[in-house]
Amino acid sequence: MDQDYERRLLRQQNGQNCFGSPVSSPISPMAGRESLGTSPVSSPSKDKYGDRFIPSRAGANWEIGFNSIQGMYEKTSGQARKAREANSDNGKDGLAYTCLLKNELLGAGIEDLKEQTEDRRGVLSPTTPEKRNLFRYHLTAKQASPENTDHLSPYSLSPVGKKSQKLLRSPRKQTRKISKIPFKVLDAPELQDDFYLNLVDWSATNILSVGLGTCVYLWSACTSQVTRLCDLSCDGDSVTSVNWNERGNLVAVGTHKGYVQVWDAMAGKRISMLEGHSARVGALAWNADILSSGSRDRLILQRDVRTPSVVPERRLAGHRQEVCGLKWSPDHQHLASGGNDNKLFVWNLTSVNPVQQYTEHLAAVKAIAWSPHQHGLLASGGGTADRCIRFWNTLTCQPLQCVDTGSQVCNLAWSKHANELVSTHGYSQNQILVWKYPSLVQVAKLTGHSYRVLYLAMSPDGEAIVTGAGDETLRFWNVFSKTRSNKESKSVLNLYTHIR
Repeated sequence: MDQDYERRLLRQQNGQNCFGSPVSSPISPMAGRESLGTSPVSSPSKDKYGDRFIPSRAGANWEIGFNSIQGMYEKTSGQARKAREANSDNGKDGLAYTCLLKNELLGAGIEDLKEQTEDRRGVLSPTTPEKRNLFRYHLTAKQASPENTDHLSPYSLSPVGKKSQKLLRSPRKQTRKISKIPFKVLDAPELQDDFYLNLVDWSATNILSVGLGTCVYLWSACTSQVTRLCDLSCDGDSVTSVNWNERGNLVAVGTHKGYVQVWDAMAGKRISMLEGHSARVGALAWNADILSSGSRDRLILQRDVRTPSVVPERRLAGHRQEVCGLKWSPDHQHLASGGNDNKLFVWNLTSVNPVQQYTEHLAAVKAIAWSPHQHGLLASGGGTADRCIRFWNTLTCQPLQCVDTGSQVCNLAWSKHANELVSTHGYSQNQILVWKYPSLVQVAKLTGHSYRVLYLAMSPDGEAIVTGAGDETLRFWNVFSKTRSNKESKSVLNLYTHIR
C-alpha cells in the first residue's frame, strides 16, 4: 500500500480532518463543483461506504458550513460584548436575526427565541450536534413535510419558511429603558458639599424637603410650588439633616448646634424642639412616633415626639466617631447605623448595645438600605478608601456579597417593586448606578453631576429618584419600573388564594 495513502487513511480514522488531502479538502475543485449540484448522486439510498469513511459532498454548502463552525467558537471582542450589554434591545434583535439566518441558510429549525441562549462570548449555542458537522458520511434526502409546506408552496407570500415565521412571531420580553438624562433639574443654591450630612428627603405626600444653608425649603412635585418651611439664621444655626415621617405630615430638622426640630409641614409651624446632642445632627430616622438622631458626638438618641418631656430618651453609644447613617428596617424592629469609624451596627428596640457589628468596611459607612423584598437583607456602602457595596444577612449575621464600585459610595436605595437598587457615588466618578440583585449586574449608569452625588431620595411611587450634589443642583431621574411580579404565592399560608 502506498505510504502517503496509508498516512491519510490513518488520519481520517483518528478523527483528524486533513485539509491538504484531496479526499477531505473543502476547497478542492471537485468539492466546489459538487457543492453547486453539478455532479449526480449515484445511489442516494446507500448509506454505507465501506471502511474508508469518505465524506459525502452531495448538497453540502462548504463555505456556509465552515464559516458557521468557525463563528461558533471564535471569541467576540470585549467592546462588542459591552455594547450588547449596554443596549439589550439590540442584543435581542441580533439574536433573532442570527436564528433567522440559521433557519434559512442552515436549516436549523429554530422556532422559539426563548430556547436559544448565548454563552459568555455571545455565541449562539448550536441546536443539535449534527448541524455543526462539516462532513457528513451519509445522505439525507429532503422530504416535504407539513411543517415545510408554507416554504414549498408557490402561493406563499413570505420570503421565509414556516419555522422562521413562527420565530418572528414569538413574543419577546420588552427590555426596560432607563433614560440617561434627568427629566427635571432644579437649582439648589447653598446645598452643602459635605459627605456626612443628609439634606434631601421625599415624603409620602409627594413633597421634597431640602436643607439649603440656614433654611429648609419644600417643593411640591404635584404643583412645582416652593415654600420656605423655616429659617435658622436668627438663631445663628444651619441645617444639617432633614427627614420625613412615614405619614408625610411631619419633617424633622437636624441642626449644626445639635438640636432636632419637628415641624408640621401643612401648618408650617414648629411643634417641638429636642435637645440632647452636643454636636451637629447629620442623620435622622423615623420609626412611627419614635425619632432617632445620630450626631457628631458619637451618640444615637431615640425619643418619642408625642411626649418628649415625659418619656426618657434612649442613648445608644457604640460608635467612636460621627454617626452619619441611620435606617430602620421595614418591620420597624431593627435600626442600622453607620459611622465614620468604618463600622456598621444593628440595634433592636430594647437593648442599648448593638446586637450585631460589621467591621469589614475600610471607610466611613453612610450608605445604608434595608431590602423591602427579603427579610433581614441589609446593604451598606463604604467611603473613598473602601468603595464597596456589601450585603448582609442580619438573620444569621453572615456577609453575603460584595462588589467594588470603583468610587466612594454615598447613598443606597432599594426599588419598591423590583429586586434592584440604586447607588450614588462621589470620588471620583460622581455617577449613579442601578444594580440587579443578587446578580449585581449594572442595569444603567447615569452621569451629569459635576460634584459628588451626596444626596438621594425616592419618590413615593417608587419610580423616580432625586439626587443632589455640591454643584448646587437637584436632578430627577426615572430609574425604576412600577410593574410588580404577577406571580402569586402558592403557599397555603396565602389566604387570598383560597377565596372564591
